[in-house]
Amino acid sequence: MSFIEQDIKPSLNQSESGSAARIIIAGPCSAETELQVLETAQMLTGLGVSYFRAGVWKPRTSPDSFEGAGYQALEWLVQARNKFGLRLAIEVANARHVEAALKHDIDLLWIGARSTVNPFTVQEIADALRGVKKPVMVKNPVNPDAGLWKGAIERVLRADVGQVFACHRGFDVYGKTRFRNEPLWEIPIELKRHYPEIPLICDPSHITGKRILIEEVARKALNLGYEGLMIETHPDPVNAWSDAEQQLTPQEFGELIRRLQFRMPSTDNPSYQEQVAILRDAIDEVDSQLLEVLANRMELSKRIGEMKSENNVAFYQHNRWNSVVEHARDEARKLGLNEEFVLKLFSAIHLESIDIQGE
Repeated sequence: MSFIEQDIKPSLNQSESGSAARIIIAGPCSAETELQVLETAQMLTGLGVSYFRAGVWKPRTSPDSFEGAGYQALEWLVQARNKFGLRLAIEVANARHVEAALKHDIDLLWIGARSTVNPFTVQEIADALRGVKKPVMVKNPVNPDAGLWKGAIERVLRADVGQVFACHRGFDVYGKTRFRNEPLWEIPIELKRHYPEIPLICDPSHITGKRILIEEVARKALNLGYEGLMIETHPDPVNAWSDAEQQLTPQEFGELIRRLQFRMPSTDNPSYQEQVAILRDAIDEVDSQLLEVLANRMELSKRIGEMKSENNVAFYQHNRWNSVVEHARDEARKLGLNEEFVLKLFSAIHLESIDIQGE
């Protein structure tokens, strides 16, 4: 019997009592053909997938790129749900997409990174979803603007939909990095501080752009307390019609999920609570000392700035900054500290020192 002829009972992911929350979204970047959609759905069945995703409409940079199969792909997805019991998730970019998705009773809708940058687009989608009790996921905007992300989430929240998720898929930054989109973890962490009740999902496929890096990013996200993952999967990733380099086979996906550990936000273990409280008090004390040291350093920078002003000397001194960088690197190595972290810290201190001197 072929996979198209089989009917498999639903196998939806449910968190066990006392275990960490898990939201797992998987499926191909694009819905290419009916066969590909159904084959992927069958191969993902039983792997703990909460939602089966597929790109119906793909916002592509080049008009020559595959932009999705469009409305016909919705029928393929409905077939996958009926046969394999997988809930469905798709991206919507305008009110017409929302109307079509609701007509096909798609279970989860998400607003993509290219849409989140435009408040008019987000509002159009939110208005089309008003009062619809379905989960809606909001991806971060392409550019590293936390305000746009927060604003998009607020618009969706005010539309009185079902559960709202936030999806971190990385940010477009200047210059080449290891990743397709730089994670900039501080932005989703800040978002979670403002919206602790909103589940945070990580999309390591779009962050990395390379399948070999997906596990590294997924693991870090779970260590940071993310409640879910969205990972692109394809039966034949090498020949995928879009984003071939960042998709896993369903088998690779299943093995990855088994290796990963979702973490709980806390525990009622009294021994843990007591010991962590003591260590956090110690950290608070060290933080106070750090701030005092920073204040002293800035005071010294201010005095140097006064001398530079009196002598008409430029505030930025290239040779001095090189010396500071080399000293910081040497000390970081001796103390077993991450050099990249130390350089970022000293860069921030250096820029603040220049601003203080300029005042």
